[in-house]
Amino acid sequence: MTNDRFPSSDADWIALARQTLAIEAAGLQAMAERLDQRFADAVRTLLACRGRVVVTGMGKSGHIGRKIAATLASTGTPAFFMHPAEASHGDLGMITPSDAVLAISNSGESDELTTILPLIKRMGVPLVAMTGRADSTLARHADVVLDTGVAREACPHNLAPTASTTAQLAMGDALAVALLSARGFQPEDFARSHPGGALGRRLLTLVRDVMRPLDVTPRVAPHATLPETMRAMSAGDLGAAAVVDEQGRPIGIFTDGDLRRLIEARPGADLRALTAAEVMHPRPRSVHPGMLAVEAADLMEQHRIHSVLVVDDDGRLVGALNSHDLMRAKVI
Repeated sequence: MTNDRFPSSDADWIALARQTLAIEAAGLQAMAERLDQRFADAVRTLLACRGRVVVTGMGKSGHIGRKIAATLASTGTPAFFMHPAEASHGDLGMITPSDAVLAISNSGESDELTTILPLIKRMGVPLVAMTGRADSTLARHADVVLDTGVAREACPHNLAPTASTTAQLAMGDALAVALLSARGFQPEDFARSHPGGALGRRLLTLVRDVMRPLDVTPRVAPHATLPETMRAMSAGDLGAAAVVDEQGRPIGIFTDGDLRRLIEARPGADLRALTAAEVMHPRPRSVHPGMLAVEAADLMEQHRIHSVLVVDDDGRLVGALNSHDLMRAKVI
């Protein structure tokens, strides 16, 4: 049974979505225009923290707080979330004198939060507040107050936290970005806290981590015959064989592509007597084991090659790398 008082068509739902986004965008714009010295004070307070930033909040603000803590921790500011209700039952012991607290509450009057505020202040720990009410209990206890108030919630009844939680989340992101910039946080630092992600693999994986070791790298002497070279290639499953001198330094490489081009260039000829030195591609591309794997991938793409030799500081062959190895490691 349809109630005409409530939206029931696709057009109605799309209109409501646009209205929700407009309300939340307006709230963020107004908050941005209100930013003042207090934001810089909050950044300095958290930057001066020698311990961890303890983020706390109740209900929806707590959910936002968990995300803010995670963002801070992954961008160079050690942080964790503390549930205010659990804090009253022992978790307050998580806070040390070297920490700072970031408390979040739209009303600033959440019972679970206001109960622990005097205890936090008694510890002498700096307290930064995010609240929509400058006259709230939370604001009165805080050393720095960030105004995250909004004119109205996106909820049609102006009840469910929507625009207010969006404002809290955005303010948390603003703090995190300011802090990472102040700390000189770089992509390499981000990768170290995200080793399982794509960026971590690209910035942390070295050639030595993904290369094929010397004992499975196809290699032949310069005087090896073409059949011997082909057998080495087949056994190594690399699509190429390194041609090395007596000191183990590569002087050339012979690939599947070189073989096809050789056959096309000499149709009907008996190629069996040819040596590796005669058919190899001289001055092969090489990389160092300590090079980033993504840099090796860039070199291979730049020169349109599928395999590259790996050499040590003395130029001796220590392994090989091809595009399949890089794909398996999810570097490319």
